[in-house]
Amino acid sequence: MSERLKVLLTFAVLGFIAGILANLAYHTIIPGLIAVFPQLLQAEWVLSGFAGAFLTIVVVVIWAYFTGSRRE
Repeated sequence: MSERLKVLLTFAVLGFIAGILANLAYHTIIPGLIAVFPQLLQAEWVLSGFAGAFLTIVVVVIWAYFTGSRRE
């Protein structure tokens, strides 16, 4: 399998997992946060910001793990 295909498949799997996590957050975590902080968290931009920040952190951590320096 070529390296390019491996990279594309890796990102496809990561995107799939990110979609699953976003769905989980939408159905379980966000309703609980809205119950605790009703006024602030009903603003759509706040929810989008949290989701974007979380997904970005996950992607960067995964990228850093795979591209980290290799000690021999």
